[in-house]
Amino acid sequence: MKNINFIYLILLLITMIGCHSEEPETNKAFNIKIAFEKSNGKSTSTYSEMMAFYKAADQHSDKLKISEHGITDSGLALHVATYSNDPKNENDLQLLINNGIHPGEPDGIDASMLLIKDLINGEFKLPDDVVLHIIPSYNLGGMVNRNSTSRANQNGPEAYGFRGNALNYDLNRDFIKMDTDNMRAFANIYHDLDPDVYVETHVSNGADYQYTLTHLLTQHDRLGHQMGEYIDKTFKPQLERSIREKDLLITPYVNVFGRTPEEGFSQFVDSPRYSTGYTALWNTLGLLIETHMLKPYPKRVNSTKAMLESIIELSARERDRIKSLRASNFDDFQADEYYGFDHQIDSTQYETLDFKGYEADTITSSITGQPRLKYYQSRPFEKNVPYYDHLKANDSLLIPAYYVIPKAWQRVINRLKTNQVKMQNLKKDSLIKVESYRIAEYETSRSAYEGHYLHFDTRVNASIVEKTFSKGDLLIPTDQKARKYLLEVLEPELKDSFFNWNFFDSILQRKEGFSPYVFEDYAVSFLEEHPGIKKDFETKKANEPAFSKDAYAQLLWIYKRTPLYEKAHLQYPIYRILPKKSG
Repeated sequence: MKNINFIYLILLLITMIGCHSEEPETNKAFNIKIAFEKSNGKSTSTYSEMMAFYKAADQHSDKLKISEHGITDSGLALHVATYSNDPKNENDLQLLINNGIHPGEPDGIDASMLLIKDLINGEFKLPDDVVLHIIPSYNLGGMVNRNSTSRANQNGPEAYGFRGNALNYDLNRDFIKMDTDNMRAFANIYHDLDPDVYVETHVSNGADYQYTLTHLLTQHDRLGHQMGEYIDKTFKPQLERSIREKDLLITPYVNVFGRTPEEGFSQFVDSPRYSTGYTALWNTLGLLIETHMLKPYPKRVNSTKAMLESIIELSARERDRIKSLRASNFDDFQADEYYGFDHQIDSTQYETLDFKGYEADTITSSITGQPRLKYYQSRPFEKNVPYYDHLKANDSLLIPAYYVIPKAWQRVINRLKTNQVKMQNLKKDSLIKVESYRIAEYETSRSAYEGHYLHFDTRVNASIVEKTFSKGDLLIPTDQKARKYLLEVLEPELKDSFFNWNFFDSILQRKEGFSPYVFEDYAVSFLEEHPGIKKDFETKKANEPAFSKDAYAQLLWIYKRTPLYEKAHLQYPIYRILPKKSG
């Protein structure tokens, strides 16, 4: 009996030693050091180092999953890391962080990895009602195009990526036009996750001041309705207070170039080509973290991480309100009859900032001999400056009930489908009463911009017509989540419309013409049969000497008013079905 008890005791001791000799895998600390930590803040991770970190984190924690979402222009896959305490809770607030859209600004890339380490190790607790999604780096082609020179004057890190992607596009100008595989992958991620809050990490320049951190929130007047008021009156001041409680300075993004912020500055107008302008079309609360390029890299990364934590905590506290207001914004926009556009800064409204800057002088350049701006960091100041953060719409349009798009315009249709726009094909040829646009005026940029020669100052002439559409043409209701998106891309007069981004340039060129030696005889008969047009013609000749001396210009003027003139020229090929009460 004694021997049995002794053997039992030995076995018990072995079992106890075995149980404590190695901690369970889930309790082990996640101790992988990233390049930022190894270099004492001098370096940022390469693409391969970043991906190795996330894959190791995925293996270490059952709360983190990294998934692949399409191939970018570089040939590398775009990934999303998702951290969640309970991924099955559909009522959780969805928060998406996007890093490395400009990989020369890698603060968020490193800050997000440090955040993930703290989450896994319990140094920072993710609230139960938040699901955190992180795009480790969006512009992978730019990230692998590593250098130490392209960010002139930036204070670290030692090497970093390049602003342009593999096709040399600036991805923060591609959210509407979608020229890149990066953006097509991002659109799929965005609409699948449907984030309530969107955060993007950047580094800013343009002026010098005391702040390491600045913020650029979705412009509240463009976000509109209750959500717009909330982001301006509640979310922004609470976020700023949270940052200041961490003994960090923060101010709105300083939108000045070539002058000092001491004179006052305005909020950046984020049209839909930009990320927060794009996400606002789906009523997502969006903001950019903009650190200052002249501040030391370790300070920028740690400040970015602190702000990410504040955003997560604030979003969790405000979860119910954010989700409720976002839902109500969709309803409010569905009820709107008119849509405002051509937003400009309202100079009659501003708030006063207690701004911490540096004094500056205009001195004579020793190189050019011309005036130059010079800041003096040895002369800090704290002054009240005006901050213009209100916009007003200079124009508006009646929102149609439907758009009709001929099936031939696949480049446009494919972009609508990628953005999960609801549409249906006509089942048979149909005669429909529609509002038709003809392009009346437009200007075109003389310089290339992101692969395009943009149109601007576009104006249309509208008329009500009955038109036969073919089986298979697309009927698109505006009573859907994509309502604002549809208006922004399909209305030619809006700044970032598909027309202004050159998707319809084929309608701007005549395909047929006339031979003056033949047409002249027809023109004589036409003017005799149309005395009103003849009167206008004679008046134009009398009032415009250059026109009266240009024979071809005169014949072309007449030609455009005859039945011979092709209907496709300047005819915008997307049509509007107006609400019933509007006829």
